[in-house]
Amino acid sequence: MKEDHFTLRPTDEFIELVKLLKLKQIAQTGGHAKMMVEEGLVKFNGEPEFRKRKKLRDGDIIELEDIRIEIHSDPSLKG
Repeated sequence: MKEDHFTLRPTDEFIELVKLLKLKQIAQTGGHAKMMVEEGLVKFNGEPEFRKRKKLRDGDIIELEDIRIEIHSDPSLKG
């Protein structure tokens, strides 16, 4: 399984699931990303996730096919 990560911008508290799939170029388009979620191909913290606009925050893990993405907040924000 390919391990990957995504770091939230300092101004962002979360990223929506379909936006992450597009940014990471896992989905070719927004419609493709939505279809992947609707078909149950994406897991959120180990469970199938069907909410396209699910808010992903620091520590969340997304899995699909052979990819695992861990979400991190900007390290400069941690005290």
